[in-house]
Amino acid sequence: MVYAIDFGTSNTVVVRWNVATEQAETLALPGLSQQISQNPPLIPSLVYVEDALRGEIVAGQAVRDRGLDLGGSRLFRNFKRGIGADIQGFLPELDGQTVSFEQAGQWFLEALLQQLQFSESLAKLDSLVFTVPVDSFEAYRLWLTQVCHKLNVNEVRLLDEPTAAALGYGLAHQGSLLVIDFGGGTLDLSLVRLEGGATAAKPVGFLLKWGQRVLEDSAQRPKLARVLAKAGQNLGGSDIDSWLVEHFAASQGLSASPLTLRLAERLKIQLSQQEQATEVYFDDETFESYELQLSRTQLDEILQHHQFFERLETSLNQVLQQAQRQGVTSEDIEAVLLVGGTAQIPAVRAWVERHFPAEKIRADRPFEAIAQGALQLNRGLQIKDFLYHSYGIRYWNRRENCHSWHPLIKQGQPYPMPEPVSLVLGASSENQPSIELIIGELGDEASSTEVYFEGDRLVTRMLTNGQSAVKPLNDRGEAKTIAQLTPPGYPGSDRVKLLFRVDESRFLRLTVEDLLTMRTLIDDRPVVQLS
Repeated sequence: MVYAIDFGTSNTVVVRWNVATEQAETLALPGLSQQISQNPPLIPSLVYVEDALRGEIVAGQAVRDRGLDLGGSRLFRNFKRGIGADIQGFLPELDGQTVSFEQAGQWFLEALLQQLQFSESLAKLDSLVFTVPVDSFEAYRLWLTQVCHKLNVNEVRLLDEPTAAALGYGLAHQGSLLVIDFGGGTLDLSLVRLEGGATAAKPVGFLLKWGQRVLEDSAQRPKLARVLAKAGQNLGGSDIDSWLVEHFAASQGLSASPLTLRLAERLKIQLSQQEQATEVYFDDETFESYELQLSRTQLDEILQHHQFFERLETSLNQVLQQAQRQGVTSEDIEAVLLVGGTAQIPAVRAWVERHFPAEKIRADRPFEAIAQGALQLNRGLQIKDFLYHSYGIRYWNRRENCHSWHPLIKQGQPYPMPEPVSLVLGASSENQPSIELIIGELGDEASSTEVYFEGDRLVTRMLTNGQSAVKPLNDRGEAKTIAQLTPPGYPGSDRVKLLFRVDESRFLRLTVEDLLTMRTLIDDRPVVQLS
């Protein structure tokens, strides 16, 4: 049985492929999912730590059912944003130990996968597909796979979230699809072309028949999903919630807290269905009451104040510019798919309609499309994708008197790479015992962000100094030593040859050959696992 998980900042979705019906099914996991009456059954991405030393936690809907999401330092929400990020500020200390966001995320996924195995009567999970944001760095993807391997999952595959969404809306047809995946923590756009191979022709009436649940002949069903363009940034519903809290702090003097954050989130959700929203809360311990009111007009003004729509334009322009370089214009896009809770905000829908005809826009599967589309990886569908980040090596910039980064594998490189990139290095001093090299993943300047704490809230902020976000992959401990030289090295000749390649899971792998002894020192190892 094949399962797929869309691990989200606000909510998580688990699906399986039903062989008998040839359809994807969204699962409700007891204790973790919201009430079965809600369609689809979402799992709130929440963790409440009862005992950090023993790893005893409450996860998912049980956190809300027990009222544990309204306060306290033991509550973790939006922790996906902190995984693999350089956190500016403190990390929570519970029961005498520091709790990282990687640890909180691991506890959450452990609870989810263990409940999945129990509910499905599985000894272990044979095949699991996880979806990841477009702008995710290698450290996040590696963390995800390591958690699964610890839980005895045989095969783990990764797929970009918006690419998965394009597949999840239905494979009955072929064409160019723009996915706008706007969830709790990230804004991801991806332009995907579904292709059927030499024998398949594009059917007439593409939009009219879109999304039909039919059993198709394999010759008519697309066999290839080609990613033409993509862009991503750390912007999502949790940012809007924080902006609303700031609004009520300024207008009503309410302090920022998990309670006010939860009330702000509820107001935002209500405004997706109505023009006015009100939330009232009475604290039976302090006898204080809160009454918060918000209109769609006020929400739009708050979004404009924070340059929300300008950031949407930035990502859309990135995608359209990439597409134009391949001869694809906005008129060639046959469907625009809105995915994620934030994409349901009326102001976001209105912004999309300013760029695309309303008849091309679909938003009927905002929460399930990503996870269900990920299952297509196990149905013989091929993905042709490219790198969103560059990889480079660190060097000393004498002109600027600081370290800089030289790109080695540039953004846009298709993967898996057919041929590796080589680099030859020599010793720089007499009797040199080893060669050190720092390798990094270079983010895009337009989407560079920093993650930091403001009180007890985890927030992100766009970098405005034009710097690229860089994630060193091997700068800890002895990992930067890529070659131990036996015998020692001497200047004047090449000593080691490095071969870099990117595999099908988008991991950067390194092979190191000693040119003097003709020995392989490192054999096709992920750079983030060099230590």
